[in-house]
Amino acid sequence: MDLMKPLGGEVTVAMDAPVAEVWDLVSDVTRIGEFSPETFEAVWTHGATGPAVGARFKGHVKRNGVGPIYWTPCTVTQCREPADGSGLFEFGVGLDDNPINTWGYRLKALGPDRTEVTEYFRLTPAWYLRGYWLVLGRLRGKTNERGMRTTLERMKAVLEA
Repeated sequence: MDLMKPLGGEVTVAMDAPVAEVWDLVSDVTRIGEFSPETFEAVWTHGATGPAVGARFKGHVKRNGVGPIYWTPCTVTQCREPADGSGLFEFGVGLDDNPINTWGYRLKALGPDRTEVTEYFRLTPAWYLRGYWLVLGRLRGKTNERGMRTTLERMKAVLEA
């Protein structure tokens, strides 16, 4: 295993919806419970009311869809609305100065009413997370990729309805 290889994965789905509508959905963390098989709710915290760099929220997670159940703090690290046909919404999971991993959505307009959406995750490359990835990464990575595909397909169904 290449220890310099990124610790994560990604899934891409094309949706028949304008990039601005896709942006509104992926950047509204309060709607994640409609789509994610693991995160069944999220709320803005610390005075945040919407997506912006530094905005904080917490996600209520049911690990692997079965448990354990816990709240996890998150901070928006990148937030670029799709004014030029591409957008990015990304957040770190964990304490502000020491996130465990980063999740995000990259958006690319494929036309006026079609958008390519890539959901991704990356573990922070700390030695203990590299060790975890070496032992359990393949299994967890596949679980995350299935979850991301489910999330994006559910979003697609809402946007295309």
